[in-house]
Amino acid sequence: MNLTQFQAHYEPLIQKELSDLIQSLAIPVSLKESMDYSLQAGGKRIRPVLMLAVLHELDGDHPEALKVAAAIEMIHTYSLIHDDLPSMDNDDLRRGMPTNHKVFGEAVAILAGDALLTYSFGIVARLQHVSSDDKVRLIDLMSVASGAEGMVGGQVLDIEGEEKRLSLEELEQVHRLKTGALLTYSILAGAILGKATPEEMLALSKFGEHLGLAFQIQDDILDVTGTSQELGKTAGKDESSEKSTYPSLLTLPKAKEKLDYHAAEALDAIKLLEGEKPLLKELTALIVKRKS
Repeated sequence: MNLTQFQAHYEPLIQKELSDLIQSLAIPVSLKESMDYSLQAGGKRIRPVLMLAVLHELDGDHPEALKVAAAIEMIHTYSLIHDDLPSMDNDDLRRGMPTNHKVFGEAVAILAGDALLTYSFGIVARLQHVSSDDKVRLIDLMSVASGAEGMVGGQVLDIEGEEKRLSLEELEQVHRLKTGALLTYSILAGAILGKATPEEMLALSKFGEHLGLAFQIQDDILDVTGTSQELGKTAGKDESSEKSTYPSLLTLPKAKEKLDYHAAEALDAIKLLEGEKPLLKELTALIVKRKS
């Protein structure tokens, strides 16, 4: 199965799982609609697809893999809802649609993000076919990736870095936390469900670290070279916010060289795994060459 076939098979299943999980909640209608609005807005589903691809490449199968994939996408979606708020990036457009707070108001948008984040932990905690030890590992790593040591800490560094010229090392730290942490978690969650060995976990962790940086560098490049229509969000936001980016620090050609470097390092990491791992190679190429 190549990546196109893999995505065509799993993306509708991920979408259905997200919808079923939200619809099962007995919660205020406005909150349910706000949560569902951002989850059903589409997107590339790179994180849940990565998780499922790692599981597949480890020759694994798991009856609750889609639940973990959905939990990861909920965390990602919560971060987008909050990232778009006036107090953060103040954006009106996300995935080609009005941002959540533009439709439901700031208060409900904030609470919808909170609800998605906390629900994701409950989904993992209630898994029926995962050992207690593995559930604790999944929850522990999820808390690190999504919290102060991961996405939240990265968001703070990103805000504090506005109107400042960061060093390349400082910029990489922002992106390791803000973007790379959840990407790496997605990979490691698939590895845990797939009963990866410690050596495989280490190789996949390195793969995730470099893939996360490659993802963010391409984001920075697209913010310069893409249009709002192509990106599904407002282009040029980094420059207007006076943020340090790879193109602004390195120039656009050098940023592309850095992108190629991290993509190559990611591919080197998975050479330590047995087998060809074609899905992971294709996903690396997708992240590097994507246009949105």
